[in-house]
Amino acid sequence: MKFLGYKAVRLLILLIVVAAISFIMIEISPINPVRAYLGEMAGSAEQLAKLGEYWGVNVPLQDKVIGWLKDICQLNLGTSLIYRIPVSQVIMEKFTASFILMMTSWLISGVIGFVLGILAGAKRGTWVDKIIKTYCYILQSSPAFWIALIVMMVFSVWLKWFPIGLAVPVGVMASQVTFWEWLHRLILPAFTLSIVGISGIALYTRDRLINIENSDFFLFARARGENKWSLILRHGVRNVLLPAITLQFLNFSELFGGAVLVEQVFAYPGIGQATIEAGLRSDVPLLLGIVLISTIFVFIGNTLADISYKYIDPRIRSEQDE
Repeated sequence: MKFLGYKAVRLLILLIVVAAISFIMIEISPINPVRAYLGEMAGSAEQLAKLGEYWGVNVPLQDKVIGWLKDICQLNLGTSLIYRIPVSQVIMEKFTASFILMMTSWLISGVIGFVLGILAGAKRGTWVDKIIKTYCYILQSSPAFWIALIVMMVFSVWLKWFPIGLAVPVGVMASQVTFWEWLHRLILPAFTLSIVGISGIALYTRDRLINIENSDFFLFARARGENKWSLILRHGVRNVLLPAITLQFLNFSELFGGAVLVEQVFAYPGIGQATIEAGLRSDVPLLLGIVLISTIFVFIGNTLADISYKYIDPRIRSEQDE
C-alpha cells in the first residue's frame, strides 16, 4: 500500500506538470480554436469575436491553465471539435481498439526479441549471430511507417492475403463483424508493430548475455566442464530477464508512437489515427486528452515493471520481505 500510494502521488504530480506544459505549448503554437471550429467557412469580425469569447481566446494564459487543471480534477476533458462528443468518450472508443493492437504486438515483440537476443548471444560470432544483428540493425534504421507500407504492399497488394486497411469491412457496422473478420484485419497491423519493437530488446538481451558469459563465475563453471546451454538457461536467462523486462516496459512510449504511424498507414481506427486527426485539424481538447492518456499509459507500464521485479529477482524479494 505504501508503494502504491507513493506511485499514485507521483502520477498525480506528473499529470499536473504534463497537463500544464502541454496546455502552454499549444497556447503559444499557431493553433487557433476559432479557425479550427469554422474550417473553410468565412465569418465576420463580429462572429469571430463572439466565438473567440466563447472559446476563451482572450483570457490570460494563467487563467486558462488554472481552468484547464480544474476541469481535469473534475474529469472533464472538454468536447472534441471533430467528433462533437465528449473527449473522454472519443478516447474510450479509440483507445480500446488501440490497446488490443498494442498489447498483442508488445507481447509478440517481447517474446521474439528476447529469444532472438538469447540465441544471438549464445551463438556470438557465428552466422546465426550475424543474421540476427543485421536484421535488428535494418529494423532500427527503418521508420515504422516505411515498414508498414512494405508489409502492406507485400501481403495486401501483391499476395492479397489480408485487406489493405480498416478494422471492419466497408459498409458493415462494427457490432456486426465476426471475431474472425476482426482478427483477420488485426493481424497485419499487429505484425508490423511487433516487427518494429523486436530489434531493441534483441540487441540489448544479446549484449547482456555476452557480459554474463564473460563473467568470472560463468567462465569458472565452463572450466569445470558444465554445459554452456545449461548455464545459460540456469544463470544467463534469469539475470538477463530483469533488465529485459525493464526495457520492454519502457518501450511503452515507443509502442504508442509506433501505433500512431502504423494505424495511419493501415487506416486502423485507433488512438493513433485520432492523434493525427486532432493535430492536423487543430482539435485542442482531444489532443490534450490524448497526451494525458498516453502519460498514464506509459506510467502504468513502468509501475508494472517495478511490481514484476519482486517476482523475478529473488534479491529484491528478500529485501522487501525484510
